[in-house]
Amino acid sequence: MTDLPSSQLKPIRSGVTARRFALMASVVAGVGVAAYGLSPSADKAEFFISPAYAQVNTDVSKVAQPIGFADIVERVKPSVISVKIRMKDRAVASGDDSPFQPGSPMERFFRRFGGPDGLPPGMRGRRGPGLVTGQGSGFFISADGYAVTNNHVVDGADKVEVTTDDGKTYTAKVIGADPRTDIALIKVEGGSSFPFAKLSDDKVRIGDWVLAVGNPFGLGGSVTAGIVSASGRDIGTGPYDDFIQIDAPVNKGNSGGPAFNMKGDVIGVNTAIYSPSGGSVGIAFSIPANTVKSVVAQLKDKGSVSRGWIGVQIQPVTSDIADSLGLKKAEGALVAEPQANSPAAKAGIKSGDVITAVNGDPVKDARELARTIGSLAPGTSIKLNVLRKGTDKVVNLTLGTLPDTVEARADHYGDRGSSRDNDIPRLGLTVAPAGSVAGAGGEGVVVVDVDPKSPAAERGFREGDVILEVAGKSVSSSADIREAIKAARAEDKNSVLMRVRTGSTARFVAMPIAKG
Repeated sequence: MTDLPSSQLKPIRSGVTARRFALMASVVAGVGVAAYGLSPSADKAEFFISPAYAQVNTDVSKVAQPIGFADIVERVKPSVISVKIRMKDRAVASGDDSPFQPGSPMERFFRRFGGPDGLPPGMRGRRGPGLVTGQGSGFFISADGYAVTNNHVVDGADKVEVTTDDGKTYTAKVIGADPRTDIALIKVEGGSSFPFAKLSDDKVRIGDWVLAVGNPFGLGGSVTAGIVSASGRDIGTGPYDDFIQIDAPVNKGNSGGPAFNMKGDVIGVNTAIYSPSGGSVGIAFSIPANTVKSVVAQLKDKGSVSRGWIGVQIQPVTSDIADSLGLKKAEGALVAEPQANSPAAKAGIKSGDVITAVNGDPVKDARELARTIGSLAPGTSIKLNVLRKGTDKVVNLTLGTLPDTVEARADHYGDRGSSRDNDIPRLGLTVAPAGSVAGAGGEGVVVVDVDPKSPAAERGFREGDVILEVAGKSVSSSADIREAIKAARAEDKNSVLMRVRTGSTARFVAMPIAKG
């Protein structure tokens, strides 16, 4: 036992009387354990050492050990595979090995957040004579050899090989892939009793432990641990972004590998990292298990994914837009424009409508609407709650099929000539009737000049934009805009909503309106 000098012991009093108390202090592995108390005397406070606790614990085996992950890893690690692909050298310009189309959402993401070469984890290939190789990770989801990996791991592969945890190598074929969620389903040939993992049914909570297992840098069978850092992440790869963010170290080669919870179930498929340097900085993104389930089911059934489609251009409801529309909360998805002959157009959905619920379930924002509709099968009948000019309506429609491609066309405006209308100095805009500007069409007014220090410039207006409506009314001149602003001020509104077309895309912009 180690005696503490009396100079370190200070009395503790509690008003008129001192109450007995016990202070337990323990130090692991060979340091004495003592208890100190106060004398029961009401007049003074004196410390004493209880002999019952004056013992030395030298038995290290009895010391509690921290709980590790070995039991879970031993159970789940055999289900994880290394995926190696080979493809013929496509002789991509400038030696770029990226598997994504230039300008695509995934290509832009990895250019911004990937390694120094702009490639996703695991896709830095090695070139041989006319050959490119790459590697990633995956995991079995059934005993007969079906396995999940990333689309970007196997995209364009002429040959796919997998190596299991016991070192055996098998040939695999791609059953189907979904670029929008970056999920691919492969089938390993030559076995019927592969160890497999279960996709989790539980809701992920921030702070939960997570284990990432995969093939970083081609090392194979590596395990890292961390926690769930965030959920519902939008990283700009597409309208269905709903990633889980984890801080378990994930590096090149981990792509397509699983993230396990403490039950040993897969909560997500690791697909991207934030990496200014090319290595892990503790920010990785996983595709949620519920998304993987729905995608894999369709890939296994028909080799591709079909998604529901209503055919609207939507945008978030900001606080300014909510104020312009008289909404109490900035929630829902604002319809900028229904597409011609789409289910939405046929059902009577109009520009300026706010979709607030699908089949009675509230819609928080535009992303949630896209994910909800995309998760439903084409041909499904749904009910939309729509807020139109302060009135709630219910619209029934049948979902169409999301087109495989969406053509984006940027219209070029010709000579704007000298047919300028009066400018609108408070907003920083100068406009002209659309009919007077070549290529602008016959509706609305064309923005021919934007003050770079104006509210209009701050909200993204640029030359060539066409203002179609202000406060729900069609406009054809600057006078129409001024009249709409005047009416909004009379209603004591702080902003006015404009429907604006840029190229082939329409959107709403909430513009602040100065008083006076």
